[in-house]
Amino acid sequence: MKKTFKYLAWACMVAALAAPVALADEDKVVNDDAAVARSLDIFNSLYKELNTFYVDTIDAQKSIENAINAMLDEIDPYTEYIPAKETDEFMTISTGEYGGIGSYLMERTVDGKKGVYISGPYEGSPAARAGLRSGDRIIMIDGDSTAGWTSDQVSKRLKGQANTHLTVTVVRPWDEDSIKTFSFNRETISVNPVPYYGVTRDNIGYIDLTTFNDKSAQQVRDALLELKKDPRVKNIVLDLRSNGGGIVEGAIQIVGYFVPKGTQVLVMRGREKSSERTYKTTVDPIDTDIPLAVLIDGGSASASEITAGALQDLDRAVIIGSRSFGKGLVQSTRQLPYDGMLKVTIAKYYIPSGRLIQEVDYGNRNDDGTYKKTTTDSTARVFHTAHGREVREGGGIMPDIKVEPRELKRVVYNIMRDRWDFDFATKYVAEHGQDIPNPDDFKVTDEIFNEFKAFIKPDKFEYDKVCEQQLATLRKTATAEGYMNDSTTALFDRLESLLKHDLNHDLDLHRRDISYLLGQEIMDRLYYQRGQVQNSIKDDEFIDAAKKMFDNPGEYQRILNIPVKKGKPNKKKK
Repeated sequence: MKKTFKYLAWACMVAALAAPVALADEDKVVNDDAAVARSLDIFNSLYKELNTFYVDTIDAQKSIENAINAMLDEIDPYTEYIPAKETDEFMTISTGEYGGIGSYLMERTVDGKKGVYISGPYEGSPAARAGLRSGDRIIMIDGDSTAGWTSDQVSKRLKGQANTHLTVTVVRPWDEDSIKTFSFNRETISVNPVPYYGVTRDNIGYIDLTTFNDKSAQQVRDALLELKKDPRVKNIVLDLRSNGGGIVEGAIQIVGYFVPKGTQVLVMRGREKSSERTYKTTVDPIDTDIPLAVLIDGGSASASEITAGALQDLDRAVIIGSRSFGKGLVQSTRQLPYDGMLKVTIAKYYIPSGRLIQEVDYGNRNDDGTYKKTTTDSTARVFHTAHGREVREGGGIMPDIKVEPRELKRVVYNIMRDRWDFDFATKYVAEHGQDIPNPDDFKVTDEIFNEFKAFIKPDKFEYDKVCEQQLATLRKTATAEGYMNDSTTALFDRLESLLKHDLNHDLDLHRRDISYLLGQEIMDRLYYQRGQVQNSIKDDEFIDAAKKMFDNPGEYQRILNIPVKKGKPNKKKK
């Protein structure tokens, strides 16, 4: 019955969206208004019968939303229904603006008590100016207790129209006067897509772009123009790591800063040939010659891949890092009744070489239900860049210089999962805030690291204990198979002793990665996201790879297959 309901709902919603529907009718497939009408009639009748005769009361809104989501789940993960209650959040992501206090929140349990915490105010936000800090636990909003509230509930109360007043009461750890109340106004919050730009490695102008919203292109433009004023800057690095994309037009504009006006960047192709659309740059470039590198990783998707892929295809930038996500689909929003919205995949996009970088084929599944890939390494078609370099379709953007991100070790993951780094930073800044240097000079010293080691309570530190669990399973299997004897038992006991965790040893072994976490959290307390980025790029393999390339004469030109310009030979005077 549930499966029948699911597929009837699927047919109903396709019809409701005015999309052609293909219904199997034994030997033929029909696709007409009559089929749509029949599907609607069946669904309406089915739901009326359920609502009338089912033994318990049915939640109409929940049931219909479940039906909608079941249908959309069969299509692709990017086509989704956005009910009226979630449209504000969606628009915030798209525009980078909302009314509120300007802070990230997190929900966590500490010593058995659930609470919602400030996890990071934006620099210059009402929350930051009022004095709210990372680590503050929110206990009251406008006099109402937040006990038992989720982070969503707290977020909704903190958001609101600009210039409206609110009071927030928090508990601040490691402070003598731990309960503090802040009174201030909400404001229109603009999410800055470029939290930091500056000069690094002596001659690299670095720009960190975290998302593609309405302000991304302008912020990148401003940063680029400022960097070009600095006589030290001889090269540019655009960092798109972990940038999940956003507005396509922003990508077109940013590519346009580095290539001639009128350069083709993108072709979108929908279901109908008439819907094909070509995008070209429309602005005068800022610099078409300065050496450029773009950093990507597995979190770089959508508009990030358009930017990196177009600059690679045009042989305008060297791409450094690891393979990108592989999202070659474009979404658009459609207004629905009662203030809902549909975000729907309308096209695939093709970058200048003509290749599609989409990795997953959502129209085809394997026998186990997983989606098939659009291509494999052996079947991927070869395309060519502007200078004749080979590039392949599918599977995201492959970098010109490979740099793999650091592997997340288990002990480091445990520290992040249980927020040991977060809590230590809160304590450390509370005790040493006045003595902490700026991001360029800050370093996690031996003293800070040893203080962190002392901060962790071994009896409360939870390992995942994967090795112990797998060893226990192997011991049971060996016993069941009849392999356990005195010598085998002794070997198992010896191996078990070797696999016992030594927390102090593990912390020292992974000091570099742990120090990175501590530095990020401490800098966030004092210098916000700008400070995090500024401090982190001091020790960054991706930027080191860019520096090595830029400083190697001819390497940049060799990678991009840039023709060597030959001057006219000088004629000797007779």
